[in-house]
Amino acid sequence: MAIAKAERLMNLALCLLGTRRPLSKRELRGSIEAYLEAGSDDAFNRMFERDKDDLRELGLVIETVENLDGDTGYLARRDSNRLPPITLDAEEAAALGLAAKVWQQARLAGAASGALQKLRAAGMPEAEDAYEVHSALEPRIPVHEAAFEPLMLACRDRRPVTFDYRKANAARPEQRQVEPWTLECWRGHWYLAGWDRDRGAERVFRLSRITGRVRSRAGAFTAEVPDVVTVRETVESWAGETATRTALIRLRTGAGYPLRSRAISVRELGDGWDELEIPYGHGLDAWLVEFGPDVVVQEPADLRADVVDRLRAVAKD
Repeated sequence: MAIAKAERLMNLALCLLGTRRPLSKRELRGSIEAYLEAGSDDAFNRMFERDKDDLRELGLVIETVENLDGDTGYLARRDSNRLPPITLDAEEAAALGLAAKVWQQARLAGAASGALQKLRAAGMPEAEDAYEVHSALEPRIPVHEAAFEPLMLACRDRRPVTFDYRKANAARPEQRQVEPWTLECWRGHWYLAGWDRDRGAERVFRLSRITGRVRSRAGAFTAEVPDVVTVRETVESWAGETATRTALIRLRTGAGYPLRSRAISVRELGDGWDELEIPYGHGLDAWLVEFGPDVVVQEPADLRADVVDRLRAVAKD
């Protein structure tokens, strides 16, 4: 079974690398014996999609091209799949090793380890690992959201996706159609930036609020991908990082460390509560709701009203 799959992947790679024009699924099926033996069109389509994803995971750059008739074709340009000689000094090798360790507990662990093995096989020097022995510091980027991996691949391959998304003030999730641009981690949470087709505008989505499965969709992007995607700036503005006012809240003792880290002042009230003055900007109400009964807004009145409205919307579910 493993040999048959390896042979099929090799034949598909040779077909995609050897063509000067995009080949359709029909043409690829007629050129590769294993595809001809597929029992049905559905069986072939499943086999082809798995093989295509496997080749991409191995590093082959496969382009998806739509012709004038609307048919989709595939090819792997040789200039896109050829790398110049790689030369790294010891410091550069150490930096790559450290970067790979960041992902060891995330879904990119296999890709990071595989990339290092390929570079070492090509002659990359072994570097002393400062984090290997008796270190209290371990670089890690945790990824717990199931949506991370399919969205990462969709960003890489420029594939539209759909998913169910629950906003902070919504009782139920709603479906979103998105052209994904990039993923970014901010304050321990992962966010996706992309083009929301239904709203016709750029949007940022927090991965922990995506429910169910992320589903890929065929077709090209309808909006141009910007050269610089400012995920962090957008999230910061929504979370009140660019605030020009302040808010006064009561916070339960021992709770809400993220709020405490941003507080301008903290005063003990007794009876298990503290009073905090924090920056107030757009989106602060949605953030405060996440702390539930541990937070009570004292002022301003408009922020208190917004938080109460969000809590009531959630309670209606």
